[in-house]
Amino acid sequence: MARNKFQTLTEPMYYTLLALCERRNGSEITSWVSEITNGRINLAPGTLYALLAQFLQEDIIERANAEGSGKFYTITDEGRKLLEEDRNRIMMMVKDFDKFYKK
Repeated sequence: MARNKFQTLTEPMYYTLLALCERRNGSEITSWVSEITNGRINLAPGTLYALLAQFLQEDIIERANAEGSGKFYTITDEGRKLLEEDRNRIMMMVKDFDKFYKK
């Protein structure tokens, strides 16, 4: 199962999957991630395409039908589950911080 390989998602992984909740190609993913993170995360082409290859291999994303040239991708149900699990993990960490961290 992909969850074992992707026990915790890095920020580039997380935002790439989040971007693929809509059908996008590589340059659209890169632009969207940069925009949504206010430039904090800039995906280099090598990083992005390595992630896409891993995600395709694990059936976390799939190629989407598109008119014309270019490769488009979208998240699968397995990918949505992985993304939601990581979101829940992050939310638990935030709650723990709020509960125990005192300024």
